[in-house]
Amino acid sequence: MRLLIADDHAIVRSGLSMLLNNQPDMEVIGTAADGGEAFDKALELRPDIVLMDLSMPPGENGLSATTRLKEAAPEIDILVLTMHDDEEYLFRLLQAGASGYLLKSAPDNDLLTAIRTIHSGAAYLHPSATKSLISEFLQRVHRGEDVERFQVLTDREQEILVLIAKGYANKEIAEKLIVSVKTVESHKAKIMEKLHMKTRPELVRYALKKGLLDFE
Repeated sequence: MRLLIADDHAIVRSGLSMLLNNQPDMEVIGTAADGGEAFDKALELRPDIVLMDLSMPPGENGLSATTRLKEAAPEIDILVLTMHDDEEYLFRLLQAGASGYLLKSAPDNDLLTAIRTIHSGAAYLHPSATKSLISEFLQRVHRGEDVERFQVLTDREQEILVLIAKGYANKEIAEKLIVSVKTVESHKAKIMEKLHMKTRPELVRYALKKGLLDFE
């Protein structure tokens, strides 16, 4: 298996390289410090799997790089590594085309298993991620699709909902739409009231379900 490691910490790249190169069936053919470099090197080197860190400030993040890479080279599998067990990003990463999701706190053996599982053509999710997916599926079964709820939002509320789901902060949305932060907060409160939701992750999952996110 030819592997590319993308992580903004040099010591992490070095440690992972040592671990993986010691495996008889694995070879690290390159490393990258951010999503942009990972994208370029993946297209150049054509690894079987990219180990993609989710957060790589100040460069391009793992979500954006995963989306671009799967569009440009869908045959390359991507295993996302993250410090945070965040179901909001889990759903976004799966939609972007990631083949696996693993916490950095997982044991070495879990990482090796994840890589081999993905290389065999299957998907690999950290156990907590699997629970999130099952829970979400069961909730959808019980509540139905609620297909009309998005229609109750005004055009501006729909616009703000999409920006919230894409990860923009209230201040960034205000600057983007040339309105005050208080206006954005007011719209956000009305959106949650109309959709009967209480948290941002709920809005993200709702937007994903409705196919509102294109991650351009």
